[in-house]
Formats: sequence, structure tokens, C-alpha cells
Amino acid sequence: MLSLAMSGQTGARRLVTATRGRFMRDGRCLFTCLPELASRTRTTGQSSSRSFFNHYRCFSATAANWKASSATANQKTPSYSYVIVGAGSAGCVLANRLTEDSHESVLLLEAGPKDMSLGNVQLSWKIHMPSALTYNLCDDKYNWYYYTLPQAHMDNRVMYWPRGRVWGGSSSLNAMVYIRGHAEDYNRWQREGAEGWDYEHCLPYFRKAQCHELGENRYRGGSGPLHVSRGKTNHPLHKAFIEAGQQAGYPFTDDMNGQQQEGLGWMDMTIYKGKRWSSASAYLRPVLSRPNLKTEVRCLTTKILFDGNRAVGVEYTQKGQKKRVFADKEVILSGGAINSPQLLMLSGVGNADDLKQLGISAVQHLPGVGSNLQDHLELYIQQQCTQPITLYKAQKPFHMVKIGLEWLTMFTGYGATSHLESGGFIRSRPHVTHPDIQFHFLPFQVIDHGRVASKIEAYQVHVGPMRSTSTGWMKLKSANPLDHPILQPNYLSNDVDVLEFRECVKLSREIFTQKAFDPFRGPEVQPGPEVQSDADIDAFVRRKADSAYHPSCTCKMGSPSDPMAVVDSSARVLGLERLRVVDASIMPSVVSGNLNSPTIMMAEKAADIIRGRPPLVDRGVPVYRPPTLNTQR
Repeated sequence: MLSLAMSGQTGARRLVTATRGRFMRDGRCLFTCLPELASRTRTTGQSSSRSFFNHYRCFSATAANWKASSATANQKTPSYSYVIVGAGSAGCVLANRLTEDSHESVLLLEAGPKDMSLGNVQLSWKIHMPSALTYNLCDDKYNWYYYTLPQAHMDNRVMYWPRGRVWGGSSSLNAMVYIRGHAEDYNRWQREGAEGWDYEHCLPYFRKAQCHELGENRYRGGSGPLHVSRGKTNHPLHKAFIEAGQQAGYPFTDDMNGQQQEGLGWMDMTIYKGKRWSSASAYLRPVLSRPNLKTEVRCLTTKILFDGNRAVGVEYTQKGQKKRVFADKEVILSGGAINSPQLLMLSGVGNADDLKQLGISAVQHLPGVGSNLQDHLELYIQQQCTQPITLYKAQKPFHMVKIGLEWLTMFTGYGATSHLESGGFIRSRPHVTHPDIQFHFLPFQVIDHGRVASKIEAYQVHVGPMRSTSTGWMKLKSANPLDHPILQPNYLSNDVDVLEFRECVKLSREIFTQKAFDPFRGPEVQPGPEVQSDADIDAFVRRKADSAYHPSCTCKMGSPSDPMAVVDSSARVLGLERLRVVDASIMPSVVSGNLNSPTIMMAEKAADIIRGRPPLVDRGVPVYRPPTLNTQR
């Protein structure tokens, strides 16, 4: 028997009679009925041979205060072993791994559309052509298009946060940079209460996910579903950037995801055979034919259904209709660092006082939901180029058509890369134990998230601190699921973050002044030669720094004794049953790098936890340590 106590409602308790399905060897579902104890009535559910897609519960409403729109007697409501909300970087992984067990069934719900049109990548070229990435940052077809509150420490600017709303989530919108972070990030997670999430327990899941084109070793995977390629361009500006870093005194690293993150070198990218290799490409589309996997698109999940403190299903809207689905085992939220805490709060899980103000009854008081919001800021140091070798001409209509045709027919050429093929990590100052500044180099000038066309030949480096101390929060704007939540990242609210950004500017400028750039260096475009003093640099940062699109940590993983923790080390929501969160929101703290690869790793590890498998571990993995911390490099 299931009694669905819906959040935000009072009065007589809702009772429903459930028919539980059990799978037979041939894949048919055998149904049995349980008595409805409150009403002493019986509802019989019958089933002929059905696939996993038609796994149903039968239920009847007995509470007098049910609205007319609620379920009526004998209405059929589908049921699955697992209901996953969000087909993004984590959700696609979970859908794949959980359906490897043929006796389990999975429903994957996605608010956005599929990532392909008529089964063809060419028709969805704005997603799958690597160089077309800015198109989806500039409209809301596949993008939630969030905005923050005005930022008091950044000249009251409102910051733009694109987030994926499509199969693959933000891995279908991002710049395809594959960065894992530093080993110490995961050791820090362990110290912050995420037991079993240290580097030795995370590295095997990075390997399990990955299929690196350079082959398998202690750090790289060679047979996973996520194809990763290494930057291999012969572009002279990329080569100049790496050489200039060495001239400035930084080491060359041949694998910033391997033993030594520190240094400059060639970037890894989630690009395969000239196409974006999102989590949907890697994990979801290859298994769509599994009979125990069902997907739904363009459906907005609005509420988690609870029986007391037990999650039993979700409610969602699709094509204007309100629908419900039950989960026999678990509901798993994988909507990301904004949508997952939003859905928890809409369902009565969060700070009880905040929820009460919106008329939402609390199911579980967890003040950490929406708190601990962390992100990476970055800015662009831009230099005019004296030679016509940047990507400036590529934005001209004739060249765009030429590039597009080559990609559409052969998946090669300028369209087959994101052009972020070199970069690196350095330490901002002495006594910093591991890199806290990240570089992405681009032989092109980007203005306003790519929404404004460049007018000059120029190159730039994206630079920003990796472990800022400023944290923020997010809250519901209203009880309406269609309203975007209030986002307050609280950028640059700590003086240490201002100091680190100042160093980012100075150290980037130093690299650009090295001999390797002599043949190409024109006037500085940004910040500009007039920006020299610390006060000038700080003002430039406030005026120009922007999000690197890495919101995270809003459903913090931690010890049950931590009052701000939301999930435990098994990703289970504290105080509730059969409910997990698996995505970037459960990071205890933001990692030193891009978030897509760590999110996929977390989902791989969580899948093993959910399936009851012993954790993978690789003890004693060597990690580079600087020979001295007394100097910055």
C-alpha cells in the first residue's frame, strides 16, 4: 500500500492501493494486488504480456478532498524500478548503467528535447559541430538561460548562466574541455565529510568512463564510453602559448589529467571523429534499444511524490497535461546544480522557514538545500595579432559556409574542434600546495559570450581562480515550477578572491610578453595599456569577469552531523528514503577545473553504489608535488 502525502497540502491523508509488478524471466510483468487497508476495498489490476515500457500500477483514490484533476479509480499510472529526473551529464550515465541489470527498469525524464533531429547529427549541427558551441549559448532552444541577481561586488552586474536543457544537458552546450580537477580536490572532499570520495576511490571511475585516443595507462581509461581526444592542432598561436609558458618558468605537462596537473600543455577534449561527444552520445543513445529503458522529453518535473518520508514517484507536465509516475526502488534527481535543489524545495525539502513563506509544507527540513553555491569566474586577457592567422576570418559568411560544408560532409576542418586546444594550471603565489589558476587559450577574440562579433585579429587567454572562497545561495522565487529560482553567487565578496584575480591578470600578461609571442604581438586589447595599478586591475575585474558556467555544490554531500549537508556519501537525501541526488550539486566544494568530467565520474561511482557493487579503488597513485612551495613557480 502506498499513501501519497503530497507536499503543500493539508487535510485527510491520501491513500492509494498499489499493484506491485514483478518481472518474469521472459520480460513480462506479473501483477498482484495489495489490500487498501484504510477503505478495506480491493482494486484488481490485470496484465497481459507487456514490455518494461508498460509496467503499471493500479490505484484508487479514497480521500474525500482529492481534486477532480487527481487520479481517479482504476486509472493506470506507470511504474519503474528507477525514475531519473534529468538526462544531463549524470542522468545519461545512470540510465545506461542501471539498465545493464535487465531485471530493472528505468524511466529517464528530460525537460528539453532530444539532441538529434530525425536521428541525424547533421540536422542538429548546432549541438554536434564542435565549433558551433556559441550558437546554443545565445538562444534558449536547448538552454535554461538563467540570470543571477545583480552582483554587489561586480558593479551590480547581472550575470548570465547558460545551462543545458536537452539530452546531454550542459555537455551538449559546453566547450568540450575534458578536465578532471586535481587529486587534492577529492582528498579535500573526504575531509569535508564525503567518505569514500578521495582520489584513490575516484580515479578508477574516471578511467571506467573514459576511452582516450592515446590509450590506457594508470590515469587514463581505454575502453569506456566517453571518447576523449588530445589537442593536436599545428596552429602557431597555440604552440606560442605553450612555449611562452615555459619561457616564463612553468613546466610543460604532457597530461594535465594525469600525474601532473601543474604546467601548460595540450588540452583533452570530448570530441570524437570530429563531433561533440556528450554524455548523450556516450551513454544514452547507444542503449536506447534496451527494452528496460524508457525516455520522455519535453516534460517538466514539478514535484516529488512522498509517502511520509519515502519518495515513491514524481509528478510532471508534458504537452499541457499533468502526469505521475511511480518508482519501485528510487527516485534519482540529476537535474544539475540549479534544477535539483529547485525540485527538492518545490517538493517540501529544504529550509522549512523559507518554504513556509511560499505556502509549501515541509517534508524534510534541510537548510543546506540551495546553500553553498559555488562557481568559477573567469575573464579574457586579449592581445591584437599582427598576422592574419587567428579565427577572425572564419566568422565571415563565405568562410562559415565553407567550414560548415566540410564538417557536414566529412566531419573535419575548422568545424571539428572547439579550438580550445591548449591551456594549463599554475599556482597563484608561494605556499599554495597545488594549482589554483586555470588557463584556456583561444586564437580568437570572444565578446559577451560570443553574442557580439569580433572586429579584429586577436587572441586571448581565459583565466580565473579555481578555488574562490566566496559562496552564495539559491532560493525559490515562488511555488510555481515555471519560475526560475533566485540565484545569488555572491561573487568576489571575499578579499582573497580579489587578490587572486589580480594575480590572474598579472601572470597572464607576463606569459603574453614572452619571446614566443614576439612575431604575433600587437597592442593589448583587454585590459588595455591604461590598466596598470592594482586599483585599476581590480576595477577591470569587477567590470569584465564573468561566469565560467560551473555552478555547483547546492546539495552538498557530507556527514549526517553536518547541518548544511543534503546527501550522504551514498548520495541519499538525508532524513528521507528512496531519494538520491546525483549531479554537480552534491559536490562538497568546487573542483580545480571544468565540471563535466567530474560529474560523469560521480555518476559512474553512484551507479555502483546504487547497484550494491563494491567500490573501485586504486591505492598509492603517484601525484606530482612541487619541489618547493617557497616560490610561485
